[in-house]
Amino acid sequence: MPPVMREDVRWNGAIVGTDALDTFLGGARPDAGPIIVEIDAAIRSVAPLDSAIKWRQLLYGLDGDFHHWICAIAVSKNRVTLNFHFGGLLADPEGVFRAGTSKFMRMLDFDTPESVDAELIARRVTDALEQLEYFKANWKRIQAEG
Repeated sequence: MPPVMREDVRWNGAIVGTDALDTFLGGARPDAGPIIVEIDAAIRSVAPLDSAIKWRQLLYGLDGDFHHWICAIAVSKNRVTLNFHFGGLLADPEGVFRAGTSKFMRMLDFDTPESVDAELIARRVTDALEQLEYFKANWKRIQAEG
């Protein structure tokens, strides 16, 4: 049976809602699809986050807040990356985060569906949700501290 095509819902220039995952998958490399689905399932196992496509990424935010997004899935030529907006504030006892280009950004890279550690993702998303209010209240001060 062919997939049901739904009209995209847009908010502030982003595709939002359940259609966002379908739309994102439709634009991704075919081999990245199963990895994206595994990551999405791990994220959604923690909380019913909203999703939107913005900046060529599938963003996840709490209560539609995509300015202070929690994490985002991005696809490159060689991997699928889970970006954490303020991952620099999160614990990384396993030492698996890759630093991003900003003080806050941290990433987890995946190259096969089997490489997706759903429990690790769930722990980091839980940590991010617990730190969200602190990040929102303090990010400007932390950024200014250099």
